[in-house]
Amino acid sequence: MHSPHDTAPPSLAIPLFWPMHWALPAGVHAVCTTRVGGVSQAPFDGFNLGDHVRDDPYAVAVNRTLLQAQLGGARPVFLTQVHGLDVAHLNTDTPDGSTADACMTQATQVACTIMVADCLPLLFTDDAGQVVAAAHAGWRGLAAGVIEKTVNAVCQTADVTPTQVRVWLGPCIGPDAFEVGEDVRVAFTSGAASESSTVQRYFKPHPAHAGKWLADLAGLARQRLQAMGITSMAGNDSTPEWCTVSQSSKLFSYRRDGVTGRFAVCIWRD
Repeated sequence: MHSPHDTAPPSLAIPLFWPMHWALPAGVHAVCTTRVGGVSQAPFDGFNLGDHVRDDPYAVAVNRTLLQAQLGGARPVFLTQVHGLDVAHLNTDTPDGSTADACMTQATQVACTIMVADCLPLLFTDDAGQVVAAAHAGWRGLAAGVIEKTVNAVCQTADVTPTQVRVWLGPCIGPDAFEVGEDVRVAFTSGAASESSTVQRYFKPHPAHAGKWLADLAGLARQRLQAMGITSMAGNDSTPEWCTVSQSSKLFSYRRDGVTGRFAVCIWRD
C-alpha cells in the first residue's frame, strides 16, 4: 500500500484528457481521460480509475478525486460493468457501484461515467441537452443491443427522435487489433440478409489465423447507430489513432497488457 507521501506532486498528477472535438449543446460537458497523470504505479500507471483491477485502493481514490476536481463540481458516478444491457437512471443520491453497462440522467452535476480498456465507450445527449447518457459496448453488449437500449432511453426521457440525438464514440480496440472467432462474426451477421451483408464489411479474415477475423468494433457501433436513424456522430472513426492497443503511452489496453488500469468517459449537465 502507498501512503500520501508516495504520491506524485499535484502538478505532475493532473490528468490529461483525450481531445474530443464534439459539438455539445449549451450546458452539457464531456471528457475522456487517458492514462497520463494520476498517482498509480506500474502496471496501472498513472491515471487508473478502476477499483477492480488490483491497483492500490488509495491511489484509485486519489485519481478519482483528481478527476472530480476537473469536472467543474460534477460528481462522476462509477458503475459495476458486467457486459449487460441495463441502463441505470442516475440522480444526485446514486452511489457508486450500481450494476449496469449504461447510465443516463437529467440531473445537474451528476456525471454519467463509463470505464474501459479496449471496449467502446459512447456518450449521448439530445440536441437541447435535456438528457445525458453513457454506455459501455464490448462485442457482447453491442451485439445484444446496449446501444439501442441507451438511445431509446434518451429518446423516451427527452421526448425526441433518434435524429435529435448526438453521439460520441471514444477510443477502443481498433480493427487491426481486434481478433475474434467465428462466434463473434455470427453474433452480428445472423440477422436479416440485407443487414447481414452491410455488417459483414466490418469483419476481415485474419491474415495469419484461419477461422479468425479482425473486427471493427467502432464501425459496428456506427452501423447500429445509423440503422436507428442517428446522423450526428463524432469521435472514433476506426483510424489507428483511436486504437487502445496501439496507443500504449496514452491509453490502457487489457488486450495488450492483461493487468492494466481503466480510463473513463464522463458526460454531465451543469
